[in-house]
Amino acid sequence: MIICVASGKGGTGKTSVAVNLAVSLDNVQLIDCDVEEPNAHLFLRSELDKIESVSVDVPVVNRELCTNCGSCSRFCQFNAIFTTAEKILIFPELCHSCGGCATVCPAKAISWEKFGLGIIKFSSMEDIDLIYGELEIGKPMAVPIIKAAKKNIIKDKCVILDSPPGTSCPFVETVSGSTFCILVTEPTPFGLHDLKIAVQVLRTIDVPFGVIINRAGIGNTDVYDYCSKEKITILMEIPYQRRIAELYSQGIPFSLELPGWTEKFQELYDKIKVLSKK
Repeated sequence: MIICVASGKGGTGKTSVAVNLAVSLDNVQLIDCDVEEPNAHLFLRSELDKIESVSVDVPVVNRELCTNCGSCSRFCQFNAIFTTAEKILIFPELCHSCGGCATVCPAKAISWEKFGLGIIKFSSMEDIDLIYGELEIGKPMAVPIIKAAKKNIIKDKCVILDSPPGTSCPFVETVSGSTFCILVTEPTPFGLHDLKIAVQVLRTIDVPFGVIINRAGIGNTDVYDYCSKEKITILMEIPYQRRIAELYSQGIPFSLELPGWTEKFQELYDKIKVLSKK
């Protein structure tokens, strides 16, 4: 089973839910797909096993063959190639490695070279295998690193994906192919606004989901009313408690310290198994 933990906005407690679920179960693989700011490893104190680099193919132009016809730049929808009558410029940060520029080049002047984007780290802690990507500072594309991290999914394990916040391309890439998605929100107007967007995306790509309400007890009941109206299952409530915040600030999963929470996350997993089969 592949469970994605996501949220429409940052700061809702998505990583906290992912980590607490991971430490409450057996035979887990946790993949932190928030490659711009991975932090699951801060809660697990895992030992680093290996590091792999991630790169993509970007075009290189043979100036002896190039006729500056502009076919490549007209084709590129991401403005990664700029052509004038005298020169051609490549912007590798914008390239999506689709290969179209080489296909349309009549002079066959385009070849490929590697362009580094970041790394993937592999670590372990007791019964948890942790993988997390790190996008290199200044590089704009997170999706290739997320794809590279997901290639290491071991389907015999309980796989938990910690998604990037929001509902843009990195979110879609992370949640695609998941058995179930947990949407973490908070009972505030901002939480409700971004929850609605995330729900719309998940329904469009046909991934089953349920909601965890974090910091329950603050705000209002609008999130509850919305879930009731849309027939969305509320999987769990995590109360707004100082002790939970203190443990989080110390990098300690609260389910390891507060009685009863390990069992609650195990019950959450059992509930997800039932819902994912409907």
